[in-house]
Amino acid sequence: MPLTSSDSEYAQIVHVEDSRLDASIAIQFKEDFRSLTAGGGDVILEMSQVEFLDSSGLGSIVAVFKGLGPDRTMALAGLQPAVEKVMALTRMNTVFAIFPTLEDALAAAAAPHAAE
Repeated sequence: MPLTSSDSEYAQIVHVEDSRLDASIAIQFKEDFRSLTAGGGDVILEMSQVEFLDSSGLGSIVAVFKGLGPDRTMALAGLQPAVEKVMALTRMNTVFAIFPTLEDALAAAAAPHAAE
């Protein structure tokens, strides 16, 4: 599962570098995500390249989110229309903060720190 990671000031950005997040790669996605995010901190999952998400892929996103623990957050950014539809149909859009772009997600991550 091709995942890459970069850091911003307030969150780690994990980029999904594949057009599908489905049963064929869900287990590898979870393993790679956990390895990349082991250092702690909040996470933005950037999914602009993902065009297809099935129930196994959705389950893997939920699993890695739960694996982060209660003191960490995970937002989703850049969802394609088909993926956004899956999130809405499963009501996962009430669980995750979803942003149209990575820039929007980064601005939201920085907002709580603006008063500091």
